[in-house]
Amino acid sequence: MNKTALITGASSGIGKELARIHAQKGGDLVIVARSGDKLDELKKELEEKHSVKVTAIVKDLGLSGAAKELYDEVKAANIKVDYLVNNAGFGLIGTFHELDLDKQVGMMNLNMTVLTVLTHLFLKDFVKEGFGKILNVSSVASFMPGPGQAIYYATKSFVQFLSNAIFEECRGTGVTVTNLMPGATKTGFGAISGMDKTSMFKKTANAYDVALDGYNGMLKGKMDVMTGVICSQRLMFKMLPFLPKKMVIKTVKKMQEV
Repeated sequence: MNKTALITGASSGIGKELARIHAQKGGDLVIVARSGDKLDELKKELEEKHSVKVTAIVKDLGLSGAAKELYDEVKAANIKVDYLVNNAGFGLIGTFHELDLDKQVGMMNLNMTVLTVLTHLFLKDFVKEGFGKILNVSSVASFMPGPGQAIYYATKSFVQFLSNAIFEECRGTGVTVTNLMPGATKTGFGAISGMDKTSMFKKTANAYDVALDGYNGMLKGKMDVMTGVICSQRLMFKMLPFLPKKMVIKTVKKMQEV
C-alpha cells in the first residue's frame, strides 16, 4: 500500500535524501521548507523519476504558529499522512552568553517546539488510525552537554528523551517513534552553523547513508538509530554514563574549538 510521508527541512541534506528514498519506494510526499525554489526542483525530480505525488509546502516553521498552520493545511487538502519526519532544525557555534539570544531562542523553537507540536498533532491521528511512524532527527550530541554549542546539544537531548518516552507510551498502538542520532554529516548544516571548521567535522558521513539508516530504522519501528559514526565513537557514546562528566565536557569543548 502506498504510504505518504511528510518531511520537514526537505530542501537539502538529510531531509532531501529521506524524500528521495521514500519516493524510490513509490511513496507520495509532503515536503516542507522555507525555500520554494529548492522544493519545486525536488518536487519535479521526484515526480518525474518515480511517478509519485509530491505536495510542496513553502513555510518558515520558525514563525509563531507555523507548525499548527502546516497541520491544518495538510488536513484541509485531505492528505492522509502515514509517516512524519521531523528533520527541520539548525545549530549555532559559540559561547552561550556571546551568541545572539534571539537566534538561540529561535533554535529552541524550531528544534524542540515545532517538533513537539507536529508530533503531538499527527500522533493523535496515528493512534486513532492504529498505524503511523514518526522519525525525529536528533544527533549524537544528545548524549552529553556541549560547551560551545550549549543550546544545540540541549535541544537534541530533548528530542532524544521525548522520542524515547513517546515510543514507550505508544507500545501496542500500532504507532512507533524513532529517534535518529547522526554523527557529523556532510550537509549544508555544518557550514551554516560553523561546525564545519571544528575537528568534529574532519570526517563526515554521507547524507544518503545517514538518511537510509534512519528510514529503514523507522520502518522497522526501532526506538533509536545511531548512524554516521565509526566504531570507536559508538563505543565512546555507550561509555559516556560511566565517565566523569567534567572530563567529558572538557573533551567536547576542545573538539568544538575553531
